[in-house]
Amino acid sequence: MEYVSVEVNGHTRVTYTDPATPLAVFLREELELRGTKIGCGNGECGACTVIMDGRAVCSCLVPLGRTDGREIDTVESLGDPDDLHPIQRKLVERGAFQCGFCTPGVVMSLVALLRGNPNPTDAEMRIALQGNLCRCSGYVKLLEAIGEIVREGLHER
Repeated sequence: MEYVSVEVNGHTRVTYTDPATPLAVFLREELELRGTKIGCGNGECGACTVIMDGRAVCSCLVPLGRTDGREIDTVESLGDPDDLHPIQRKLVERGAFQCGFCTPGVVMSLVALLRGNPNPTDAEMRIALQGNLCRCSGYVKLLEAIGEIVREGLHER
């Protein structure tokens, strides 16, 4: 057991825990941030994607002990149901998802991409999403929505 101090969604959180605890488990169980989903638990599906120090990562693969002093953003940092982030709003408008389980991870991957590259190519968008598995959408509407987000500059929030 050890103390870990991590900034989550702009707030410093200190916990005394097993440093091997996956970040996804800490976010969901200790902080009750349920937007981060746990799908496969081994980094294959991307449902647990968060942004750590500006990069999209699978939080199921990140031991809490490796987050000390790091900045973590979860989907909850983007807004709420009454005030969706523009990326979330556009994905909903375009019907880009069906079941929604993968949505938080996909959104966080897109936010990380667009923060670092506000005008990505189609290939860069596809690469950014290659770690996010969506079993229902087929990705067509999702990619169309991303193209609109980029063309309309909606990610600049």
